[in-house]
Amino acid sequence: MEDWKIRVSVLWLFDEVAGLGAVILMLMEKDVLAELVEHGTIQGMEMSSEYLLLGAIILLVPLVMAFLTLTLKDSTNRWANIIVGIVLIGLGLIDLPKYLEKPSAYAGVMMLAGWVALVLIVWYAWKSKQKA
Repeated sequence: MEDWKIRVSVLWLFDEVAGLGAVILMLMEKDVLAELVEHGTIQGMEMSSEYLLLGAIILLVPLVMAFLTLTLKDSTNRWANIIVGIVLIGLGLIDLPKYLEKPSAYAGVMMLAGWVALVLIVWYAWKSKQKA
């Protein structure tokens, strides 16, 4: 198996763990769980079925990509990693203003860690194309 595929697969898992860590840490903030139980919201956002489904899909993307990175053929693999990586970076940038409204050190660290992983995924996938 090619070295870049293993690196990229691990980076997808790293991105997933960083995202889950951010969610867990956010739930530990003062009054967040109380707000969720009492109002069904987190930081003013309603936790509707549709929102939770979207969250589940977004959480599954890195896990699916970690698997596909190890199983897809090279050309398809590279483009899938480049496209999905760029899309997730874009979604993170769209979400950035929400985090800047109420900045926290843990959210910044976890978000930065996820973005670094995504940028490295795109970089390794792109560089693997040039080696072939």
